Amino acid sequence: MSKLHTVKSLRPTAAISAAMLLALTGALSYSLATPAPAYAATSTLEAESATLSGGAVSEHEHAGYTGSGYVGGLTDANKSRATIAATVQSAYAGAGTVTVRYSNGTGSAKTLTLSAGGTAKQVTLPATGGWASWSTIDVPVTFKQSANTLTLAFTSNDTGNVNIDNLKTTTPEQPDNPTPTEPSTLEAESATLSGGAVSEHEHAGYTGSGYVGGLTDANKSRATIAATVQSAYAGAGTVTVRYSNGTGSAKTLTLSAGGTAKQVTLPATSGWASWSTIDVPVTFKQSANTLTLAFTSNDTGNVNIDNLKTTTPTGSTDPGDPTDPSGVGATVPFTTYEAEAGTVKGSTIGPDRTYLTVASEASGRKAVKLTQTGDYVEIKLTKPANAINLRYSLPDSSDGKGIDATLSAYADGKALPDLQLTSRYAWVYGAYPYTNTPGEGQGHRFFDETRATFGQTLPAGTVLRLQKDNDDTASYTLDLVEAEETGTAATLPSGYVSAADLGVKPGSQDVTAALNNALNTAKNQGKGLFLPVGTYTISDHINLSGMKLRGAGVWHTVLRGTGLKGGLFGQGGTSTVEDLMIDGQNTVRDDAGGQAAIEGDFGTGSVIKNVWIQHTKVGLWISSPTTGLKASDLRIRNTYADGVNLHGAVKDTVISNSSIRGTGDDALAMWSDGAAVTNSAFRNNTVQLPTLANGAAVYGGNGNSVENNLISDTVVAAAGITVSTRFGEPFSGTTTVSGNLLRRTGSKEVNWNSDLGALWIYADVHDITQPVVLKNNTVEDSTYSGLLISWQKQVSDLRVDGLVINKTGANGIEGNAAGKGTFSNTKITGTAGAALNMTGGFTIQRGSGNAGW
Repeated sequence: MSKLHTVKSLRPTAAISAAMLLALTGALSYSLATPAPAYAATSTLEAESATLSGGAVSEHEHAGYTGSGYVGGLTDANKSRATIAATVQSAYAGAGTVTVRYSNGTGSAKTLTLSAGGTAKQVTLPATGGWASWSTIDVPVTFKQSANTLTLAFTSNDTGNVNIDNLKTTTPEQPDNPTPTEPSTLEAESATLSGGAVSEHEHAGYTGSGYVGGLTDANKSRATIAATVQSAYAGAGTVTVRYSNGTGSAKTLTLSAGGTAKQVTLPATSGWASWSTIDVPVTFKQSANTLTLAFTSNDTGNVNIDNLKTTTPTGSTDPGDPTDPSGVGATVPFTTYEAEAGTVKGSTIGPDRTYLTVASEASGRKAVKLTQTGDYVEIKLTKPANAINLRYSLPDSSDGKGIDATLSAYADGKALPDLQLTSRYAWVYGAYPYTNTPGEGQGHRFFDETRATFGQTLPAGTVLRLQKDNDDTASYTLDLVEAEETGTAATLPSGYVSAADLGVKPGSQDVTAALNNALNTAKNQGKGLFLPVGTYTISDHINLSGMKLRGAGVWHTVLRGTGLKGGLFGQGGTSTVEDLMIDGQNTVRDDAGGQAAIEGDFGTGSVIKNVWIQHTKVGLWISSPTTGLKASDLRIRNTYADGVNLHGAVKDTVISNSSIRGTGDDALAMWSDGAAVTNSAFRNNTVQLPTLANGAAVYGGNGNSVENNLISDTVVAAAGITVSTRFGEPFSGTTTVSGNLLRRTGSKEVNWNSDLGALWIYADVHDITQPVVLKNNTVEDSTYSGLLISWQKQVSDLRVDGLVINKTGANGIEGNAAGKGTFSNTKITGTAGAALNMTGGFTIQRGSGNAGW
C-alpha cells in the first residue's frame, strides 16, 4: 500500500510558484506577526468619517489634522444639537479609554460631553496654541460588550467651540478574572483561632461580636485565624482584611488562600479604636479553600483583626473552556482537570500562541511547570477514579532519544505508585516531516501522555497531588489530567474463541505470526477472536479480512508495536475491532516505513469501536473500497501524522464520538485522492491540539459533512475546519459544515507567512463550484479571522446561516476569492480588525438576521 502523506504536506509544493505565494500573501493582506490572542483593541476613528448631525460638519481650513479633515460646526449657533456619533465594538465589558484629538484656539478651556457604553461625562478641553495646534486628552470610559454607541456632543451644559480631529478608542482586554461575586464577610472572632489568637472586645468600632487579638510577640510563629471559604470556580479573587494597628508603624501578617501564601503589610491606624481595610489579591481553587491569617516567624504582628471579606470569582479564569454545550463534541468516560486550574506550587506558563513555545501546544494555551523539589499540582476529584491519563512535557536528551523520569503522586497525602514518564515520543526538529536531531533546531511536539492505574478507587472529593520529590529528577510541565474508572476486564464473550487457547500469549515475545494464525483459525470456526488481559508485542501488520477482533477493554488489552511497525491491516470483508489499545513505538514520522494503527480496506459495514491509539504514524488510514464503516468511541493521541484519514473512494463512513489530541497532521481528514470520498461524516468528535494542520479537513469529494464537533487550540498551518481543493479531486456535491464549536483555532502558515482563519474555504487547485453550506457554527477567540475565503480560484456557491463569530485576532470575515455567497443570521462581535474585509470580487448576498458587520 502506497503511503502518500508527504504529498499532503502543508508545506508549499513545486506546483506553488514564488509568484503565486507572493500573490497569496499580498492579495490577502496577511499579517506577518507572530500568532497572538486578541487582547485590548485600539482603533482610530477619523471624526469627519463619523455620523455628523445638528450642524457638525467636516472641514479642512486649519492645518495639522489627520485623515481627510476635521469636524467643525461645534459652535454656539449649534449648541444643544451638534453631535459626532459612531459605533464601537468591544470584545469585553469593562474599563477603556477614548482619546480625543482636538484644537481649541479660543484662549480658554471648553467642554463637550462624551457618551460611551450608555454613560455620559463632560470633558474639559484646554486651550491649544491656535486652531492649527492640536492636542489630545484621554477620557476613561466603561464599555459594554459588543456594540457601543459613542457620541461627542455640544450639549446645553457645554461651552463647545472646538474642532475635533479624531477619536482613538481603546477597548478593554480579556479580563484576568470575571466579575467577582458579592463579597462574603467572615467575622474573625467566629473563625478557628489557635496559637494564642483570641476573641476580644476592648476597643470600640468593631463589627460583629468582637475582634481577634492575641497576635502579639508572645504568640509569634503560632497565632492563627483560620476558616474555610467556598468558591464555585478557580481563579482570581480578593480578601479584604479589616484591622486596627495602634502601634504607630506598619506591621505584617501572612495570608494563605487556595494553597498559596503572601505577606500582607498593614499600615498604622490612628489608634486601636480606628479601623482600616486592605485588599489582598488571592487565587482561589474551586470548591473549598482554607483561608488563614497568621503571625509567622517572618512577620511583625501586633495588630487586631475585625473581619475578612472574601470576593471569589464567578467564572473559570482558564482561557480554556467553559462547560461545553450539549450536543457538541464527544461524550467521554473520563473527567478532565486542567493543571493550571488546580492548586499550584510552581509556576504557570501562558497563555501564549507563539509557534515553538511550550504553552502554544498546551490545552487552553496554559500549563504548570514543576522545577523545584516540593513543587506540585493538586486537583480535587469530582468523580470516583482508579486511573488517570496525564498530559505532560519533559526535556529532551542531547541526542534526541529522550529521557525517562518519575513523578510522585499522592491521594489525600498518601503515596500512590510513582508515574513513569518519558520524552522518547516527544520532541521533533528541523523541517517537515521533522527529525529527532536537536541540532536542526525548531524543536516542538513537546507533550506526551502517560496512563496509570492506582489499584484502588479514589472517591469523589479526593485531593490528588502530583509532586516533584527528591527522586524525581526532571523538570516537568503538566497540562491536564484525565481521571476515570477503568471498569473490570471483559471475559470471553459468546461467539468468540480466546487467543490464549490458540497459542497467543501476552509478553515481550513477538506474536505477530501467532495472532494472524489465530485470527484465521477463529474465522474458519465462524467465530471472532478474543484477546484476554495483557500486552501483546507485534512487529508487523495483523491482517483482517472479514474478522472480529475484541479485547478485554482499552485499559486491559494492549497491542504494542515494535519500532515503526505494528497495527491492524484491513484486506476487505466486514470486520469488527473493539475494546483494546494499540500502542505504537514510533519516535519520528516515516511515511514510507511506518505503519498506521488501523489501515486498509474495510469492505462493507465494518465497525471500529472503543479503541485507544497512541504513538503510531497514523490513527486510522481508511482506503477504498470501504463502504459504511462506523468508527466511534476512539481515543487517538500523539500520532506523527493524521488522526483519521478517509482516503480515496471511501463511502458512507462515519467517524463519531471520538477524542483526538496531539496529532502530527490533520486530526480528521477526508482526502479525495484519485477518487471522491462520498457521503461520509465526522460527527460529534472532540479535537484538541493538532501540532500541525487542521482540526478537520475536507479535501474535495461528494456529499460529505463535518457536524457537531468541538475543535480547539490548533497550533500551526491550521484552520479549525477547512474545506479545500488543495489536494486531490474537485468537489462534486454539497459539502456541509454544521453545528461545530471552534475555540482558539486558526494559526499562521509559517511557510507562507499567512494567517489562516478558524473556518477556511480554500479554492486552490480547483474552483469550488458545488455548494458549501456553513450552518450554525460558532467561532470563539480565533487567533486570526473567524472565516477566511481564499485563494485565486472561485467559490461560487457558499451558503452561510447561523454563524457566530465572537472575538478574533484579525477580521470577522476575510478573503480574496471570486464567486459569491449568501449570509443569514451571521453575527460578529469583538474583532481586532474589520468585521468584514473582502476583496477579489467575491459577492456577498445578505439575508436576514445578520449583525455586527
